[in-house]
Amino acid sequence: MSEFAGRVAVVTGAGSGIGRALALDLAAKGAKLALSDMDTVGLAETVRQVEATGAEVKSDHLDVTERQAVLDYADAVVAHFGKVNQVYNNAGIAYHGSFERSEFKDFERVVDVDFWGVVNGTKAFLPHLIASGDGHVVNTSSLFGLLSIPGQSAYNAAKFAVRGFTEALRQEMIVAKHPVRVTCVHPGGIKTAIARNAVTGPDEDLDKVAKFFDTRLARTSATDAAETITTGVRKNKARVLIGADAKFLDLWVRIVASSYQRVVATVVPRAMPK
Repeated sequence: MSEFAGRVAVVTGAGSGIGRALALDLAAKGAKLALSDMDTVGLAETVRQVEATGAEVKSDHLDVTERQAVLDYADAVVAHFGKVNQVYNNAGIAYHGSFERSEFKDFERVVDVDFWGVVNGTKAFLPHLIASGDGHVVNTSSLFGLLSIPGQSAYNAAKFAVRGFTEALRQEMIVAKHPVRVTCVHPGGIKTAIARNAVTGPDEDLDKVAKFFDTRLARTSATDAAETITTGVRKNKARVLIGADAKFLDLWVRIVASSYQRVVATVVPRAMPK
């Protein structure tokens, strides 16, 4: 509890899924919360649930790709609470489609939200985390930040970038002796609406892709994911793997190295819905 009670935690993408579960988990641990999302309806429901626990909440509509808005948001959160201790850069979107048939705009949108949103949030809050004397940055990558699969080139690019950025940031905080810890989170298949809310490329059937994800891949609840994340934060883990799938595939890639690519390129097209 001491890692969270009385601490001010910022959670982006708090309107649903892991973001909502994180907000509830942190509230139960005594944290004060700054919650944001583009989905104002979903965010309002999260706030309702969190306030029912008695937690103090500030909620805001926020587009994490709008850099100045994120910078202003960080100042507003500090003005409201007086400090910030933890930032969970969780907001993200999904896209399924081959690179060959995808438009630049589709690729850019995924990278803008999933990578630059993380960078914007980290940059905006880092001075405040340092000033707190007890800061923690928690950036959400993915299982697809550990291995690549066909049809996910945009998502892979963004999530691998989050991983590299976060690992380098952790090292920089150690070198600079700043009081800021850094954790990179790699969820596997989580039972959220991310697949149903995804965008697909030409000739891709979103309903089939979402159904495949929900029934075949999503094995871990958002609540369990949130508990795994906060446990990792408490233990100051550099990397948090969520779900048996993430743990197994991370180990498998480490063992077989780059040869995993041929296996995945053979198996995934057969498994995916036509």
